[in-house]
Amino acid sequence: MSVRQPLADRIRPEQFDQFVGQDHLRARITALSNANRLPSLLLFGPPGCGKSTLALLLARQTGKNWLRVSAPEAGLQQLRKSLTGVDVLVLDELHRFSKAQQDFFLPLLESGEITLIATTTENPSFSVTRQLLSRMHVLRLRPLSRPEMIELAKRGAEASDLVLDDQSYDFMAGVAHGDARTMLNLMEYVAALPEESRTFEQLRTALPEVVIRHDKDGDNHYELASALIKSIRGSDPDAAIYYLTCLLEGGEDPRFVCRRLILSASEDIGLADPYALQMAVACQQAVEMIGMPEGFIPIAECAVYLALAKKSNSTYAAYLAASKEIKSNGPRPVPLHLRNPSTKLQKDWGYGKNYLYPHNYPEGYVEQQYLPDDLAGRHFYQPKEHGAEPRLAAWFRQMHKKRS
Repeated sequence: MSVRQPLADRIRPEQFDQFVGQDHLRARITALSNANRLPSLLLFGPPGCGKSTLALLLARQTGKNWLRVSAPEAGLQQLRKSLTGVDVLVLDELHRFSKAQQDFFLPLLESGEITLIATTTENPSFSVTRQLLSRMHVLRLRPLSRPEMIELAKRGAEASDLVLDDQSYDFMAGVAHGDARTMLNLMEYVAALPEESRTFEQLRTALPEVVIRHDKDGDNHYELASALIKSIRGSDPDAAIYYLTCLLEGGEDPRFVCRRLILSASEDIGLADPYALQMAVACQQAVEMIGMPEGFIPIAECAVYLALAKKSNSTYAAYLAASKEIKSNGPRPVPLHLRNPSTKLQKDWGYGKNYLYPHNYPEGYVEQQYLPDDLAGRHFYQPKEHGAEPRLAAWFRQMHKKRS
């Protein structure tokens, strides 16, 4: 076995009795592996909990021809060609396939042509189609416990000819937060250190500097997303594309990125370029249709467009201003002339009386009060002088002479 091979692969179990963790699934895994025909499975759990390892063990147990591919790297055209003669497909990161791409597997599973063993870190209820879920058994894996992590750390140390004290093993297990792959990567880092630098005290200050990876559930996830949005807001396309790439290459769900872009199009660009929101929504639809890895193309286009677009947060600010008023003083009564007289009694009370229908007047406008009495004359929306907003607000300003 090549020493250049990552430690996590070098010590990957080849037998079920070498597999660490997931004791709550042992009986079910044994039953599935001993069945006459292995059903299609979806292994759901956080990074580094053993999903891929378990999938490979189950695939080998069948004794049939199997193939392992990763969804971010495999387009359907390439996958179709690769499935010739394959009985069991191990598919990593199923959630990275769009709903349309996932439909590709339905007839294959329905006919029994292949057995699919897929893995995902995303909640299957939201990331996998209902039709595909109905054809698979879902096994939920848990993060490894601290004792299990320590056991793996010791295996990794043995394979790396390392000798560490118990404090170091316990510390590394804690830093890795139940992610075996992260911990074994740290073990490789430690193996590369000079022997005199492998004491617990030195590792305690050195290791946190190495645990710099994108964690979709951790602070780095939000830091990168925040940096992306702030770069778009600051009209820096280079920074926007950089942080976008950090997110996607780090394994971020593209749908999360699309949601951020849609919000940015409304909050930061708004009426300065109304087309920005259309583009962001179209980007989300395109990614759902074509999936990954090619989905990065429309996402990158959208991020750069939003960064280059004129900016206005006037509608966002207007909402916040109205929200502040309501939270401070509560909602005020709607003027009687704006209320709909649904019953005769409401009509007698004056609902709808003296309401002026704008379409009956020149240019579709007539002056009348719309805000509650106590707020008459208040201005929550303040147009900005950027992009398309001055043109959109010109008619509004002409009709509302009080506005500047």
